[in-house]
This record gives sequence, structure tokens and C-alpha cells, in this order.
Amino acid sequence: MKNSRLLTIFLIVFVDLLGFSLILPLLPYYAEAYGATAAVVGLLVASYAAAQLVGAPLLGRLSDRMGRRPVLLLSVAGTFLGFLLLGLAAPLGSWIAGFTAPQAVNGIIIGVLFLSRILDGLTGGNLIVAQAYITDVIDEQNRAKGLGMIGAAFGLGFIIGPAAGGALSQWGYSIPAFAAAAISFVNWLAIFFFLPESLTAARRTAMTSIQRPAFTVKALLQALNRPKVGPLLHIRLFYGLAFATFQSVFSLYAQSIGLASQTTGYVLAYVGLLSVITQAGLIGMLTRRFRENWLIVTGLWAMTGALFAWAFTSQLWLLLIVMLPLALAGGVLNTVLQSAISKTVSRDEIGGILGISGSLEAITRVIAPTVGGYLLQQVGRWAPGVFSGLIMVWVITFVYRRVVLPSRREHLTAEQETIHA
Repeated sequence: MKNSRLLTIFLIVFVDLLGFSLILPLLPYYAEAYGATAAVVGLLVASYAAAQLVGAPLLGRLSDRMGRRPVLLLSVAGTFLGFLLLGLAAPLGSWIAGFTAPQAVNGIIIGVLFLSRILDGLTGGNLIVAQAYITDVIDEQNRAKGLGMIGAAFGLGFIIGPAAGGALSQWGYSIPAFAAAAISFVNWLAIFFFLPESLTAARRTAMTSIQRPAFTVKALLQALNRPKVGPLLHIRLFYGLAFATFQSVFSLYAQSIGLASQTTGYVLAYVGLLSVITQAGLIGMLTRRFRENWLIVTGLWAMTGALFAWAFTSQLWLLLIVMLPLALAGGVLNTVLQSAISKTVSRDEIGGILGISGSLEAITRVIAPTVGGYLLQQVGRWAPGVFSGLIMVWVITFVYRRVVLPSRREHLTAEQETIHA
């Protein structure tokens, strides 16, 4: 029964990310076709992350109270409507312009594009709720392995989706949007018919009885200041900023060293494949042999070295070597950090704290494209890598001060108490 649930969640996340990645690389071209400037395209891409910053923690906490299944249904329904609106942006925008301002038809179409991305972002807590579902049905010892399956599904979706979206775009940019909407609808049906609820009625009742303040900036700051989960959330935020800077400027970097778009796609597929192998195959073995704190520290060191090396890499063969530790470290950190975060809070607030973790990641995806793009264009090709590497150096010092040393003190205190007993 547990394995069938894990397989169902794996397929749901894979299909969800497949739909998302179908349209993501094409979104700038879609907007530019209606006169959007580079700045407007940047805002359009960031609008999804900004909306998710608000929506993810709300959906995560709602899933603690209502159950995972109904919130997944709500979230995927919002994704479906967002993609449908995206595909209908041109005819819908033209129809609205006919009643209001025919001369501003392109501006209204772009406005519909913004509305579609904001709607999808507000309801885009699918991954967070799926991770909470995993924590419900799997014990702490195997949690990292279960969350690794989610990461593997995420990676597979991003390997297949962009290529499929590019192939479909030859018939128009709206076609991948409609395909993504169809995929989301199939996903909704799969949840409705095949995914049972993971929270028992007793646990939902217990969670409903707990009064917590609504999600606010204050609540986010309070979570960051909590003694155990707070340091892990800080790591998630600053590691996420460094990694998102790499992701957001990689295509511009690839152009600067003379890679064709097709070659860039192959490199990203290579990185995605390495990440899938790590999260689907290696995480279980690593978490059985090593403590999570050790894996976090090792992953951070590997990521730091890879980002500094990336900053000064200008040849394809060397780039492929540098991407190996970067992809492996990213796969380990993404999985182990979420597992560690889920273990530092009570079971009745896992959804909410994973939602806050998702919001922190969304913050990085709002900031990173602007900062990374500015550094690459105004300072030099090496600047985003050095910037990201310096962030990681600070993260490593933070981990030793706030996670490793306190953990050692707790371990020594426990040993002394055992000896005295």
C-alpha cells in the first residue's frame, strides 16, 4: 500500500513538472511576440515566483488542516486554469480589447499572460503538498529516500518537458500551453481517482484544533528565528539564492562562451540526468551510511567549489566536468535539507513549515535573475559564479556555527548524562 502511494505521488509530481517545463522556456518568446520588452519578460517570469511566495505556505498549512488530497486537487486545478488562460491569452486579450481599448490589444494580451502566471503561482503548492504527503506515509529513517523520489520526478519532468515544448512550439506558442493544460487535467483525474488521503481523521482534527496566526512576514521571520528549524531555513534561503543565480543566468553564460541553443539544452539535460540519478538512486544509500548534517556540509563544500570553478570555465569539455559535482551536490542538498527541516517540527506543522521553505525558495527565484543578469552583463561572465561561491562560503561558516557545533554539544551532553546515570 505504501509503495503504491509513493509511486502515485511520483507520477503526479512528474506529470505536474512535465506540464510546467513544457511552457517555461517558451514564455519569453510568447510575451515578446506581443511586444513585451526584456524588462517586462523578467517581471513576467518573476510574477510566478512572487505569487508562489504567498501561496505556497498558505496551501502547506491548509493541507495540515484539510488533508493533503483536497489541497492537491485545488492546487492542480489552479495550474490547469492558469495554463488554459495562458493558451487563450491572444483571443481573450483581443476580445477584451474590442470592448475597451482596441489600440492597446498587445498590452491587454500581456496582462492576460501575467494573470495566468499569477494564478498558477498562487495555487502552485503542488510540490510542497506532495513532500508533506511523503512525510505522512514514510518513517523518518527513510524520509530522505522518499523525498529523493520527488526530486527525481522533478528532474525527469525538466529533462523531457523543454524538448517537448520546443517541438510543439512550431505550431504556435499557445499549443504547448494547451498541452500543459491537458497534462494538468490528467493529473487532477489521477489524484481524484487514485490518490488516497494520507492524514487520518484524528490527525486532521488535532491539527484543526491548533490555533496559529495567519501566514505573514512576521510568521516567516519567527520561523527563521526558531532554534532548530531556523538555521536549516537560513541554509535553504542562501544556498537557494546561490543555486538560483546559476540557473537563471546559465543560458546567457552559455551564449557568452559560444554554445548554440541546442548544445545548451543538452548540457541542461545532462545536469538534470545527474540530479535524477542522485535523488532516485544515491540518496537512499547515502542517508543509510552518513548523518544528514554530514551530507549537508559535504554537499555545501562540493557546491562551493563547483560554483567557483564554473565562474572561470569557458570550454565545453571542462564545463561538463564542473557540472558533475554541481549537479550531485544540488541533488543531495535539495533532498536532505527538506528531510532535515521536516524532522525538526511536530507532525502537525510539517505542511506549513515546508510551505515556508517553498516561499524562501520563491524569494530566491525573484532576486536571482535580476542580480545574476546584472553581474554577467555589467561586470563579467565570471561574476555570477564568484558571487554565488562567496554566498556559499558564508553558508558553510553559518552551518558550522549554527548546526554542527550545537549538534556536537548536544551529543556530548547526552553522553555525559548517560555516564552519570
